Amino acid sequence: MRQAGDYGVIRFIPIRIVAMSALAGTAVLLQLTASTSAQILKPEDPEIVALGKQVYATNCASCHGTNLEGAPNWKLPDKDGLFPAPPHDETGHTWHHSEKLLFDLTKYGLAKVAGLKDRKSNMPVYENVLSDEDIIAVLSFIKSSWPEEIKRRHTRMSAREQ
Repeated sequence: MRQAGDYGVIRFIPIRIVAMSALAGTAVLLQLTASTSAQILKPEDPEIVALGKQVYATNCASCHGTNLEGAPNWKLPDKDGLFPAPPHDETGHTWHHSEKLLFDLTKYGLAKVAGLKDRKSNMPVYENVLSDEDIIAVLSFIKSSWPEEIKRRHTRMSAREQ
């Protein structure tokens, strides 16, 4: 015959099982994320790319161009000594940087990423403006526009920098 306290233990067992399963699932997810973290962008995912296109139009196109073409004379500093927005298409240098570096530059800005306290830039810091998901979506949209060979090179380079 069971005593009154036994029912509490029986009810507690399913909660323990659920909690342990959740922890195990989280550990597997963290391992999977760690092993594939070099490729954070999803240029083949139409939903992410569509979101990125919208976020880009709202937050990036005014400087980098509606068609990712960048500002005129982007390789030359302006009157303030700052460089205009570069293109994000295959003619620019965006694809020369790893996915992680592009994410960090967008979120934190060049000064913080490079450890240059006094570095001025026209590029806003999006840390408190865009979510990580929005930044990944924008960068995925940008990468989706590149020719296949450049996308492959960029993915290989990003994997090497892990």
